[in-house]
Amino acid sequence: MNNVSEINEVLEEGILWVTFHRPQARNALTFAMYNRLAELCKTVPLDGSVRAMVISGAGGKAFAAGTDMTQFRAFETEQDALDYEAQIDQVLEAVERCPVPTIAALNGACTGGGASIAAACDIRIASSSLKFGFPIARTLGNCLAAANLARLTELLGAGRVREVIFTARLIEAEEALRVGLVSEVLTDDAALLERAKDLAAHVGAMAPLTLRATKEAMRRNRAAINVDDADIITSCYMSEDFRIGMEAFLSKSKPKWTGR
Repeated sequence: MNNVSEINEVLEEGILWVTFHRPQARNALTFAMYNRLAELCKTVPLDGSVRAMVISGAGGKAFAAGTDMTQFRAFETEQDALDYEAQIDQVLEAVERCPVPTIAALNGACTGGGASIAAACDIRIASSSLKFGFPIARTLGNCLAAANLARLTELLGAGRVREVIFTARLIEAEEALRVGLVSEVLTDDAALLERAKDLAAHVGAMAPLTLRATKEAMRRNRAAINVDDADIITSCYMSEDFRIGMEAFLSKSKPKWTGR
């Protein structure tokens, strides 16, 4: 397979390896990368040629350090904010609906949109360098959509999701294993990818209809709750604080929040 939108795609022995490949930016995700990931998940063939997908990040320092923030400078209207969060939700739903098992091989920084993608995968394993979280209360001053929060709550519990977002701290590998965020911690990136290969081969050999039915039933359980969160999203993305946070982050300075 080819290289599209800074995502590497390689099919080997029934495993589709999808690698975020912007190491110079800690694999920060562009809109094109989000869209390509969703397309890959939606178009996985059902003929048995792909039995599992492994998602990882290149460069050894990050799985994906969130959305490339320079793209937020173009936001001018409430619709821009709503369209962005709708796009993210569509990408995460595509990952969840992927008809083959998805394994996130997490190393280094796994934050923001990268952490959301990891949470949407079926299985997560990590190297000892993992740092997972959503430091938006310290950096950008934006918010997560209700569906994204529901997904994280299902995985980590409401109390821990609040605490992690409110404190802007990052969950490291040992804690991630203890709380069930990841199922295994490997010593380094080489061991992580080797284990991802073995795990993908093992899971990919299971009954595909059983796996597909389980994934979809669990997704429907959570999707049964519909929440109107447009006012919440626009209150953050259209705020003075969001502009302050974005420019402070890009200039590597500390934001001075106004609450407006």
